[in-house]
Amino acid sequence: MMCHRPVLLNEVVELLQPADKRVIVDCTLGLGGHAAALLQASCKDAQLVGMDADEGNVICAKKNLASFGGRVRFFHANFSHIQEVFAEVGLAGADAILADLGFCSNQMDDSARGLSFTNDGPLDMRLNRDSPRTAADLVNQMDEKELADLIYQFGEERLSRRIARAIVAARKTARIERTAELAEIITRAMPRRPGRRHDIHPATRTFQALRIAVNDELTSLDTLLGCLGDILMPGGRAAIISFHSLEDRRVKHAFADFAGTGQAKIITKKPVVPAREEIFSNPRSRSAKLRVIEKI
Repeated sequence: MMCHRPVLLNEVVELLQPADKRVIVDCTLGLGGHAAALLQASCKDAQLVGMDADEGNVICAKKNLASFGGRVRFFHANFSHIQEVFAEVGLAGADAILADLGFCSNQMDDSARGLSFTNDGPLDMRLNRDSPRTAADLVNQMDEKELADLIYQFGEERLSRRIARAIVAARKTARIERTAELAEIITRAMPRRPGRRHDIHPATRTFQALRIAVNDELTSLDTLLGCLGDILMPGGRAAIISFHSLEDRRVKHAFADFAGTGQAKIITKKPVVPAREEIFSNPRSRSAKLRVIEKI
């Protein structure tokens, strides 16, 4: 049973138009929510290639999508390897591609992942447990300038230098290993403004930066965006759901460049965002933005 609620589910199905699509690719399979809806709306001989960097998600998705039988092929792989997966499957191209760049609730709520500071856990953040570098490695090994640059670049945190300085000072006493510990160091480093409330937790942007770096998220996204022209079949559509400005800017510019070649047209002139009802029922969807492009 899927406890994770896929973001913008109806909008994804409506805009990808799976009814006339033969080959569908879910680059971020998760627990299979989007995939199930796309398969249900597609023709009976349509097939879906499902990929996920998290092996645990692939295992869960296999159970959740078992009723679709051989129509689904599963791959434990980051979507930056989509061309290699296609070569292995023997497909010439895709009629529909989806990439939801967010995280499943099971990942965010698992304290052992270290993706959130809400529940204390090891400072890990890896989606693929085979990856060699954890967030703790970055926090404890990078010099102060490198750490400040990372937090500023990937977290868009104006106080990155102040935070990096506090982290380096704290790790001189002992290695920083826990999410709650790091969140507390960051919170103490922030300037105190009596009577003023923070819109977000002081550690939010730093955790985002570390997660992006650990999983090489932006490089993977650039790779996917760069090969859409080769992978999409004529008439095929690609839908990308982003959750912060670093991702959305990349998608927006890549789509504009693709359309500028005359080989594609942008379907969503402005990003599609969740309705008020969805945000109310699933607060984690509030920052989602969906953009769709079609190859001519």
